[in-house]
Amino acid sequence: MPITPTDTIWMDGELVPWDQATVHVLTHTLHYGTGVFEGIRAYPTSSGVAVFRLTEHIDRLLASAKILMLDCPYGSDELVAATKDLVRANGLDQGCYIRPLIYLGYGEMGLNPLPCPVNVSIAAWPWGTYLGDDGVANGIRLKVSSWQRHDPNAVPTAAKSTGMYLNSSLAKVEALKAGYDEALLLAPDGRVSECSGENIFIVSDGRLITPPVSDAGALAGITLRSVETIAGDLGVDVVHQAMVRTDLYTADEAFLTGTAAEVVPIREVDDRVVGDGRPGPVTTRIQQTYFAAVRGEVDRYKDWLEHVE
Repeated sequence: MPITPTDTIWMDGELVPWDQATVHVLTHTLHYGTGVFEGIRAYPTSSGVAVFRLTEHIDRLLASAKILMLDCPYGSDELVAATKDLVRANGLDQGCYIRPLIYLGYGEMGLNPLPCPVNVSIAAWPWGTYLGDDGVANGIRLKVSSWQRHDPNAVPTAAKSTGMYLNSSLAKVEALKAGYDEALLLAPDGRVSECSGENIFIVSDGRLITPPVSDAGALAGITLRSVETIAGDLGVDVVHQAMVRTDLYTADEAFLTGTAAEVVPIREVDDRVVGDGRPGPVTTRIQQTYFAAVRGEVDRYKDWLEHVE
């Protein structure tokens, strides 16, 4: 999706004009992919714009940095405040997508990243529905990719790392070129892992099932945790259970979750219609509750919102 420029980007403690937020061509992360990032959304509410689970996203960003041995020069509180300052400075009252990035900067080259400077940026811009409004309303078509998800002992799948998303990009392009909307990747043992940038759920016999993230090499999604809470509050049992691709073919319902995608029904997997090919009742209830929660319309979830004042 195209980016709509805003006025400024936060870079290493300063708000820099959008067009001047640049890095050197020999920036280490550009060559080797040693960086970590987050995707965060802010939404309009009746009390002003609010960032959804901001501190949890920043804490996961810093945990990813620790895994990659990136010594971030800013703490969680500083990055939370910087994010709010950025949203406020750009007047993004109707909500936005937020992209913090910790990366290795200019000055060293080679596979040893330890001497490199660690830089931090945060950008924010208006960004619509990642998989399209029709996908949110009517469901998407999913393809099981020929590309495997990473083995957790090959690269640390618990980190949201820049270089590792080459795997996701290859799967996404393959799916799009084949006429699908999104890709599902399998773990090296053939079990279901996650989509190119989202976690996956199925509904079977009234239960909500999702793969155990650590075993499947999937990212521990913050939207996933939110949906688990919502489902439990709606009286739907949630089970972490290994899945194979045929479990999706025979599921009563299926949907994916992620900050960018939000909650999106799946209507087909590998040309097999899921359920009756329309968003099912469990998916619909969870999706409706999630969209109300992020906009501050559900009191029990208001502590998920951090307001920009």
